[in-house]
Amino acid sequence: MAGDITTLFRASTAHSPSIAMLDRAGGGGGGGGGAPGRITDFCIPCNPYFPTPAMFERLGGRLREILTYYPSSADTITAELCQTLGLNPQTVAMGNGSTELITWIDHLLVRESLAVPVPTFGRWTDQPMETGKRVDMMLLPEAHGFRLDPDAFVRFIRTRGSRTAVICNPNNPDGGLLAKDQVLALCDALQDLDLVVVDESFLEFSDAAAATSIADEAVLRPNVIVLRSLGKNFGLHGVRFGYLVANPAIAGLIRSMLPKWNLNSFAEAVVFMLREHGREYEESLRRSRQDRQEMTVRLSGLPGLTVYPSQGNFVYVRLPVGVDGAALRDRLLTEHSVLVRECGNKLGSSSRFLRLVVRPPEEVGRLVSALERVLYGGPVRPAPLPAPSLAAPPLPAPAVAGTPDGGTPLAVAGVPHGLQLVPASAPVLVPPPSRPAAAPPAAATVPAAPAAPAAPAVGPMAMARGYTSSGTAAVDRLVSG
Repeated sequence: MAGDITTLFRASTAHSPSIAMLDRAGGGGGGGGGAPGRITDFCIPCNPYFPTPAMFERLGGRLREILTYYPSSADTITAELCQTLGLNPQTVAMGNGSTELITWIDHLLVRESLAVPVPTFGRWTDQPMETGKRVDMMLLPEAHGFRLDPDAFVRFIRTRGSRTAVICNPNNPDGGLLAKDQVLALCDALQDLDLVVVDESFLEFSDAAAATSIADEAVLRPNVIVLRSLGKNFGLHGVRFGYLVANPAIAGLIRSMLPKWNLNSFAEAVVFMLREHGREYEESLRRSRQDRQEMTVRLSGLPGLTVYPSQGNFVYVRLPVGVDGAALRDRLLTEHSVLVRECGNKLGSSSRFLRLVVRPPEEVGRLVSALERVLYGGPVRPAPLPAPSLAAPPLPAPAVAGTPDGGTPLAVAGVPHGLQLVPASAPVLVPPPSRPAAAPPAAATVPAAPAAPAAPAVGPMAMARGYTSSGTAAVDRLVSG
């Protein structure tokens, strides 16, 4: 079954296979819990604490009614959502997921070109390319932690002559967040464009969501749309609902083109439950923010792993040198039932990066344990380091033997000197063995990651300063001209 499961990832060109697909292929299902045969999910970015068990029980009790009858009109459901959120229905359009709204934005409002920083949510690059638009991609510099420089983005747009601009705030996959005044300054600088879209799909998970959103300001501007996701915030990706906020002319145009009954009965049932469960929803966001902080600390303790600051409900990590993310993903799933998002198919990223969704501490423990076994052969803990000598040459990476459970660790280059690998049964640090490490079984060896191609010549029109090779030849060719 392991071959069937990993084949699903190789057949997917833009997104990970669904939990249902993995379940049918023998990979377990259910998206968490850690029970035998079930997947602990760090791939699908949704709220793990909402709806509450009581809300699910209530929805389950109405299952026959919900599935049997037509939903109310989209106007009725939208009016209820707006009353709960304090929005004007004339400035809102609800869609069957934010992806439906992105599709209509592209068809109705994007003319010949769209500019977007990458890496980012794939539909903002794929959708306009599918309809023949020119997509101008500004590479977010890894050297600067993938932070977006608004001024550099404006210069990039002017140089390229783009007519639509899109930013995700926070950005997916790295979780980078611009302050409200930065976003508004960006909108001011681009007020002559056909359209500026601020995708706030993950903003509710940030530490200062209410003080960062520009939804109130978007309704007063002629060319600004704010996009929001409900499935991610409410932990209900399967329901498929989201909304946009814009001035009445833009919102009305989108609403006029949406199909009749584009919102389903599950979406209606959830929307009409929200008003009485606001307290539980706010508590779910508070817990998710706390979990993000704790998860960042735990992942940062793994040697050679780089964890970037995030304000989303996910963290973006760079793997140690020499580790192939696709091979790591496959082994985490088949050996430990842990599902992660490897970012090799994201434009502007490579297989050296994972996006890991924030989950409760007990599930993070399973992730960390699985990473330790696959990457290092067992649990790791730091040993005291002597004062470094600046003149000393770099030390070679330590050899790693087979894992205590018989698996083969992925080769990790550059593990700091003084950090030792500790088998699960060892209560204290053990000295490095004097004899050579045993060779791993040939059948279990994971292919080494291919060497990253040399960075091509980089022109000022192609990307922001600080560019380093993405590790993906196609992307390097794309951003170089």
